[in-house]
Amino acid sequence: MLKIASDLTITDDELQWRFIRASGPGGQKVNKTSSAVQLRFDALHSPSLSDEVRIRLLRLAGQRLSSKGVVTIEARRFRSQERNRQDALDRLHKLIARALERPKLRKATRPSAAAKRRRLDTKRKRGEIKRTRRRISEDA
Repeated sequence: MLKIASDLTITDDELQWRFIRASGPGGQKVNKTSSAVQLRFDALHSPSLSDEVRIRLLRLAGQRLSSKGVVTIEARRFRSQERNRQDALDRLHKLIARALERPKLRKATRPSAAAKRRRLDTKRKRGEIKRTRRRISEDA
């Protein structure tokens, strides 16, 4: 059972585990053991998630999301299956916790009159500096 927040818990039957062979260090043992972990979570059909959180989670999942709405997390950072399993759970926990946070609504603002005046003054000063750098023509 994965407890995300006080009101959100993902049950074990919603998580699917698959153990695969990991590449990388480990010598001959790497060819015999399936230490890498693939964690699959059906976010689209999960009864634990509210619609609001589900939409944000599907947006946040990005490349980890399949066309059927399944979030897949692969963990192969460690040599032991148990540590990779915990790593995958932690990453899913962080992802869902981020989806729980409501994004702040942006309030449209306008620059103040003083800010506009300052911006135009600096533009004018910069233009004057550039004008003084010009070559003086003989006609004038």
